[in-house]
Amino acid sequence: MKVGIINVTGYSGMELARLLYRHPEVELTCVTGRSAVGQKLGDFLPHLGDIDLTITEDLTEAVDFVFSGLPQVASALALTPVIRQGIKAVDISADFRLKDPAEYQQWYGAEHPSPDLLPQAVYGLTEWYRPQIAECSLLANPGCYPTSALLALGPALKEGLIGEDIIIDSKSGVSGAGRGLGLMYHYAEANENVSAYGLGGHRHLPEITQEIKAYVPGFQPRVTFIPHLVPMTRGILSTCYAPLKDGALPSGKAGEEALRELYRASYKGEPFVRVMSQPPQTKQTLANNYCLVYPVIDHRTNRLVVVSVLDNLVKGAAGQAIQNMNLMAGFEEGTGVDALAAYP
Repeated sequence: MKVGIINVTGYSGMELARLLYRHPEVELTCVTGRSAVGQKLGDFLPHLGDIDLTITEDLTEAVDFVFSGLPQVASALALTPVIRQGIKAVDISADFRLKDPAEYQQWYGAEHPSPDLLPQAVYGLTEWYRPQIAECSLLANPGCYPTSALLALGPALKEGLIGEDIIIDSKSGVSGAGRGLGLMYHYAEANENVSAYGLGGHRHLPEITQEIKAYVPGFQPRVTFIPHLVPMTRGILSTCYAPLKDGALPSGKAGEEALRELYRASYKGEPFVRVMSQPPQTKQTLANNYCLVYPVIDHRTNRLVVVSVLDNLVKGAAGQAIQNMNLMAGFEEGTGVDALAAYP
């Protein structure tokens, strides 16, 4: 299958190229990047030197599948003609995640370029929407923070264990901000420093809320989501809190064992979600497509606490995008993204 990447020069785009290079069913035939038009991919990004392609301004080859790593608005503009040609596509930006164009405008400050395409886009949280993904032609890849939070909370939501007041505390490495310049991402600002941001409402908040409501009809979550920037390159650690419903689980150790077993049963057979017996660490997912989940009970407050970790550029972006491409193309789901973590 011939594949093109729009904007290979961003972190998600270059991670797509790295992973697709070893995919046995794919031939990467075209890569674009406005900041490096005309340059050999290996000259601009030496770690991709074995990929013999020239970076172009637009897709110049006929392809069967397209990924877009452009920022929001620009991504929808670039993908719209591709989608209208009937070419299958995965958008890694936020452009097709929110179903309501008014909500998109509220959170992203722009009118959606192609609101008529929103109904056909499938939200690409693979573990929740696998059958729909296999049948779709336009996929909205989830945000990295929402992936970590929704996979952490999914089994508890599905089994009706928790109340509607949900707190999500997330910490991300600097690569989550992309390659754009910003003062808070400079080495002297980010190193040996931890900072909270988006306290007035982060753009991933409506995405998280939308998907919880869709997953559990009638459930009206009150989500507090606070992201933090930590001085590392890759990785997300989310700690999610929610009140347990009275009687939802047995008391004491029996409740913890029942909770863990519920999570294991929920994710049994899932290729890229692991329920852990101890709190996971971000390095345990470095450069791979896994999400590691650890559920526990705070008995003093009768509160569910779930820790999840993933690599924001793989399971949080390019790896999940390829996992979804595999389903859309009829390939085995883990093809090309089944590597173990690079540790330490």
